[in-house]
Amino acid sequence: MEMSELEALLTPEGLRLLDAMAPVESSDDVARAVTRLRREGHSPDLVSAVVGQARLRTRATAKFGDLAARMLFTRAGLEQATRLPIAVRHAARFREAGFAHVADLGCGIGGDALGLAGLGLRVTAVEADEVTAGIAAYNLAPFGADAEVRHGTAETADLAGVDAVWLDPARRTAGHTETARTRPEDWSPPLDWVFDLAHRMPAGVKLGPGLDRESIPDDVEAQWVSADGSTVELVLWSGALARAGVRRAALVMRGESVHELTSGADASDEPVRELGAYLHEPDGAVIRARLIGDVARSLGAGMLDEHIAYLTSDAALTSPFVSTFRVRETLPADEKALAKALRERGIGRLEIKKRGVDVDPATLRTRLKLRGSEAATLILTRIGTRRTAILADRV
Repeated sequence: MEMSELEALLTPEGLRLLDAMAPVESSDDVARAVTRLRREGHSPDLVSAVVGQARLRTRATAKFGDLAARMLFTRAGLEQATRLPIAVRHAARFREAGFAHVADLGCGIGGDALGLAGLGLRVTAVEADEVTAGIAAYNLAPFGADAEVRHGTAETADLAGVDAVWLDPARRTAGHTETARTRPEDWSPPLDWVFDLAHRMPAGVKLGPGLDRESIPDDVEAQWVSADGSTVELVLWSGALARAGVRRAALVMRGESVHELTSGADASDEPVRELGAYLHEPDGAVIRARLIGDVARSLGAGMLDEHIAYLTSDAALTSPFVSTFRVRETLPADEKALAKALRERGIGRLEIKKRGVDVDPATLRTRLKLRGSEAATLILTRIGTRRTAILADRV
């Protein structure tokens, strides 16, 4: 979104048009809406802004629920925003630590600041991009003076009177639409500056879940977060925001269900064992946090291969930290023989999972030419040097 579009949108006429828009879900919806609004005589900037925002509001429902219908977005800002239920959990940690005033440095469209303000904390939100700062100010306007948005950089922000900080360094090139990933030294603010500030005052730092673990300071709590099966972020907590004795945590959220696994250090793995009656796939947050061994011990399970994150057991146990499959049998790993075996078993609907092998599940599914009314899960992996195909059912 350009500044001219934002200025056209933030008028009584623009906001009325936006609020009256039906959901815009497809390219055809966009074309129809643009044609109608231009026919009604609205300016190109206003039409572009209203239709773009209507489409983004539809997409944003997955992250912000019903609140999306009263928010503004940029495409890049929405993609990078924290899901509201996760933002609220982060905000709760600041409140539970007794803090009253939090600075959100690099607030984007204001997703995390919404969580903080929604729990009654005073928020000073800082954003370097002028258009994005304007959008954040609109999104936080219902909180009045308790949520101030400033246009500026994290490095120059005035932190007088602030109890703690939340930082979400920009890890992609600047822009409101297409962006590209950058190196930690090129982030805004740079990672070294972020860690220095987190050493000097209590901080929560949102980073990508794939951050090199060697970059994580020894004196922080590292919490990996997954939502509905996707590992979405790594948060580093410092000072009073870090929990005593916790250095590794995996927070797993599935719908309304929330579970967390914590430890003072990486967990040691369980030994490798033969494939049993059940196979378990640890959640991505558990894998990133290196707490697979703790989950294995809770299930009475062992590793299927020392280098691959699959567990196996004989007991009919599962946990919120794994997806569990009941093993039917092992099948030939050769594609032609595998296709024949699946057709003989009448399997026409097949979920394909893989780890440790170079396979494109979508392409393989097409080549298998499945036929039949049965459904199953096919797990392709490697045990030692041997490629293995395991036919199973989700528990």
